[in-house]
Amino acid sequence: MRATEHGAGTGVTAASGSVAAACEHLIETDARTLDDMRTLVRVPAPPFGEALRGEWLAERFDATGLVDVVTDAAGNVLARYPANGGAGTPVLIVAHLDTVFPADTPLHLVESNGRISAPGISDNARGLAGLLALARSLVAARVVTRNPIVFCGSVGEEGVGDLRGVKHLFREGSPWRSCAGFIALDGTGSRRIAHRAVGSRRLRVEVSGPGGHSWADRGAPNPIHALSAGVARLDVMRLPEAAVTSLGVGRMGGGTSVNAVPASAWLEIDLRSENRNALETLERRTLSLLERAVADANATASAQRRLRFEVAIIGDRPTGETAVTSPLVTGAVTATRSIGASPELVASSTDANVPIALGIPAIAIGAGGESGKAHTTDEWYANEGGPDGLRRALLTLLAAAGVD
Repeated sequence: MRATEHGAGTGVTAASGSVAAACEHLIETDARTLDDMRTLVRVPAPPFGEALRGEWLAERFDATGLVDVVTDAAGNVLARYPANGGAGTPVLIVAHLDTVFPADTPLHLVESNGRISAPGISDNARGLAGLLALARSLVAARVVTRNPIVFCGSVGEEGVGDLRGVKHLFREGSPWRSCAGFIALDGTGSRRIAHRAVGSRRLRVEVSGPGGHSWADRGAPNPIHALSAGVARLDVMRLPEAAVTSLGVGRMGGGTSVNAVPASAWLEIDLRSENRNALETLERRTLSLLERAVADANATASAQRRLRFEVAIIGDRPTGETAVTSPLVTGAVTATRSIGASPELVASSTDANVPIALGIPAIAIGAGGESGKAHTTDEWYANEGGPDGLRRALLTLLAAAGVD
């Protein structure tokens, strides 16, 4: 085996020996990886309901030959690939268990024209199947690493899950805070290296009042009207210029009947930016405009009929950056080029946000292949470049863990 410098994070090539054997194993077992995807996508993993998929993954970790398989208090499933001598600082590679789809979503799988279509087939059945494929290749080729590798299926990556799995992993006092590196295997692709964390604030705003009859109580402040007026102001609001930002009202509701003044209305807002200060500015401006819309609705109302304005934080993802000069990033760049692809350094919002914000070297990469219509029931996966993407992931992982 030849490694480009044997130290962790400096880049590993698969010229011969165990690393080459592991890469070859990924190619030879590609059909099995696709079968894992087909099986996984049929195991429901809605927000806060990942237990069944977690049990499935734990069984596969154990059967693969990983050790110390455990499900932690948050529901994360972890297993260890020991280092030479069993010592060293661990590297974590993580794929999230959950999907964006509620529990009652039909999980039908359709295959046509080289595509596999099913809700969650690429995000993140591909990442989880890739995680297993990497573990099997290391065990089969008996690759000896300087540092142990911890494989993890995390919970709560999507939506209102608010990264609860990795937040638990990296909670204050956790031993994982001293890990050597963190790789999120998320979705598809073989070029992108997400080393910058797009932060987000997700807010639920509720406006409530006395409500009433649409005729008898006509003129009473209407929560839906007030929130709608606020949303109209948000639509023309100038976003902060300090960094790229985004604002989106994702959900809105309220009322009980067409012939009633609603007693309450609510909306949920997603605010994003790579820059924390810009994100905080955006949040202040957003809430100020919504509060002003409610104040305008209250201007002519009596004290007994005034609307009330409440805000709850339902999501908070931190920002940060792993430097492009970090050995983890340079190792991923080398691995990407080794499969003939051009690396793209990007920003994203993934499980890697949490360790990045803590100053831990962390990135997110895809698990190969191509995909489309993510987060819809028509989501699809095509295996073009699939094995190459997993070879890239393996070489990135071994660059971080070091190879003897």
